[in-house]
Amino acid sequence: MLEALGDANTVALIGLIGGIVLGLAARIGRFCTLGAIEDYLYADDDRRLRMWAMAIGVAIVGSHTAMALGGLDPVGTRYLAQTWNPLGSIVGGLMFGYGMAICGNCGYGALARLGGGDLRSFVIVLIMGLSAYVVMSGPLAYLRVWIFPEEMDLNGPQSISFLAERLTSIPAWLIGSVIGVALVFFALASHRFRRTPAQVFWGSVVGLAIVSGWLGTNWVATHGFDGEPVQTHTFAAPLGDTIFYLMTASGNTLSFAVGSVSGVLIGAFLGSWSKGHFRWEACEDPRELKRQMLGAAIMGPGAIIAVGCSVGQGISAFSLLAYSAPVTFAAIFAGAALGLRQLVSGLSFITER
Repeated sequence: MLEALGDANTVALIGLIGGIVLGLAARIGRFCTLGAIEDYLYADDDRRLRMWAMAIGVAIVGSHTAMALGGLDPVGTRYLAQTWNPLGSIVGGLMFGYGMAICGNCGYGALARLGGGDLRSFVIVLIMGLSAYVVMSGPLAYLRVWIFPEEMDLNGPQSISFLAERLTSIPAWLIGSVIGVALVFFALASHRFRRTPAQVFWGSVVGLAIVSGWLGTNWVATHGFDGEPVQTHTFAAPLGDTIFYLMTASGNTLSFAVGSVSGVLIGAFLGSWSKGHFRWEACEDPRELKRQMLGAAIMGPGAIIAVGCSVGQGISAFSLLAYSAPVTFAAIFAGAALGLRQLVSGLSFITER
């Protein structure tokens, strides 16, 4: 495959397949970060949060099993190689969660809605991708690095399972697998959740899609010649990567990020079309559009500061048990709760003007 397609095209194909699965999960399985938080806070329904726990648990078990079998070397991944900055996780997570709430979607959710014909989400995707690039490699990059410095850690992978291995000599893959299984059992502990097998299924599928990214890109990195990084799905910087590729395709190459973003759009279109939900929608209220644009502009930088979005940190980094994952996810939840509180209470100046 590598000889026929090349490294870049192969990882793009891997990202495309996983992205299609994630797009289907969003449209058919209703897998959504903000929706899960809304259901929990305002509908007394934790099933979609348990879907998230199921996805994380499956991803942890899959990733750590792959480590045990030699199919994944996570040490060089950005989540584990970069020194964890707790302040970045908290500030970036709060920004992302708050922006997600006032915007009405995260980057992954916006792609899924765009695949269903929602043109408002097209604006969200553009602004989030551009704002992420502004702080990642644009005019605000130096300020970001000064406030939230990026350093490689020489003391070992920034992972709970690897730390436990250093302290106890128990293999990291075994510790991680036990934690992942515990999360799966936690998700299934709810009788109400078990009675909705579709949610159990789609939560598991999302976790497997994350694992597929790790396995596929690790295989290319091991057998290829172009030094492709080991990575999996996240939806902040990849939105900017995709926009950049669309403008420079003749002098650029495909990437996992472009494949992943494209896959979610395709999967979301197929999912919405199969259920008869596809329809073109536009924003008729300028105040609503302004709120969504502002939320997207906050989400992009927040994800870069936190080194990942609700999927990037909330599942992908969690699958490796990165130090940053639980803290960032908690900060995203808190930021989203604040944003939702403002919207529900009608206190936000954004919605009143």
